[in-house]
Amino acid sequence: MVLGPGKVDLLEAIGRTGSISAAGRELGMSYRRAWLLVDALNHMFPDVLVTAAPGGSHGGGAKLTDYGRGVAAAYRRVEARARAAMREELAPFNVRVDQD
Repeated sequence: MVLGPGKVDLLEAIGRTGSISAAGRELGMSYRRAWLLVDALNHMFPDVLVTAAPGGSHGGGAKLTDYGRGVAAAYRRVEARARAAMREELAPFNVRVDQD
């Protein structure tokens, strides 16, 4: 699968923090892992999802692009529809779908 909840969590965290490093820390992953995921995401889609500037004395940081925000929002909409469909289909079996 090209996109999943972990990658979307990372995109959203980058949007909140403005940093790949801070987003990785927030999600309990190394900077390297977060950077590799961002790089993979940027190569999976026809446009970039995250732009990044090197850190150092001039600051740096990362930004979720409008395209990236759109991809994350679309994923969350699909996720919500899937949850609703599961709830409906599994209702006869008395299953609580929203539990983790």
